[in-house]
Amino acid sequence: MKRLSSCFSVLCIIAAFSNCGRPTLKSKKYSIAVIPKGTTNEFWNTVHAGALKAEQEFRAQGLDVTIVWKGPFREDDREQQIQVVESFLSQGVSGIVLAPLDRRALVRPVEEAARAGIPTVIFDSALDYGGAVSFVATDNTKGGELAADRIGSLLQGKGKVILLRYQEGSASTHDREEGFLGRIKSYPGIEVVSSDQYAGPTRDTAKRAAENLLNRYGGEVQGIFCPQEASTAGMLLALQDLGKAGQIILVGFDGTQAFVDAVRKKQMHGFVLQNPFNIGYLGVKTMVEHLQGKQVEKRIDTGVIVVTQENLDAPETRALLDPQGSPR
Repeated sequence: MKRLSSCFSVLCIIAAFSNCGRPTLKSKKYSIAVIPKGTTNEFWNTVHAGALKAEQEFRAQGLDVTIVWKGPFREDDREQQIQVVESFLSQGVSGIVLAPLDRRALVRPVEEAARAGIPTVIFDSALDYGGAVSFVATDNTKGGELAADRIGSLLQGKGKVILLRYQEGSASTHDREEGFLGRIKSYPGIEVVSSDQYAGPTRDTAKRAAENLLNRYGGEVQGIFCPQEASTAGMLLALQDLGKAGQIILVGFDGTQAFVDAVRKKQMHGFVLQNPFNIGYLGVKTMVEHLQGKQVEKRIDTGVIVVTQENLDAPETRALLDPQGSPR
């Protein structure tokens, strides 16, 4: 009997040591690479803050989660973003949360990540790849439609408008642009006089493109839509320089203090506002839950509204403009 008892004790000790060597969900370390399209616009700073919030919440729960934030400096540097993804593959991160600059160019590195056993959550902008864990983003088509309705309503269904596009290959802004063009057709008295010009990745490139458009169409156009932060900022500056801010209806996309001030001064007539804090927060949260073996949704809509003078100070608008003070 003593011998049986002794053997049983030895087996228990072996099992205990064996279990100690196998990490539980709570003891496992998760290193999450978060890769934005760029690192200069306010939008990405807010996405970063949301990602950090998710990291903090997981750590408060006893999970060892670390996010590593790295992206290209410019939002047109596809090669640099590909290199960032590849560098994280060599580091062996647990998962990648990616806002692809180009819906096709980033497919290959994401496929390489999958072959290496590293899953990817796509956020903000779509990728032509069906193997992602989830897509966390605004309904961008709806955002463009909201902008069209805002301009259509202010013009009372009549006039000439311009769409200043962002840049080729960007899925999120392409969807906004197509949403705008599709909805503006429901206003038969409105003519789109230009929709084939691109702002480029920065406020400066956008300002130059805006000046060219305004030099050509400024005397006849009544409304303008810009589908992204830098393109909106460049157009606003061009209108201000020409003394036409407020005279031509301008509806932009994304929220900055400059846009808030312009709406208050009636130099802008609204901007479509996403929830970048929630995009970053839910991107990281979704990835960690997937790594824990939990079921996650394939498509997560983070919401979108139009900000105007009428709702600029509404609580729900202020919560989006000041997301770190808003409840999750």
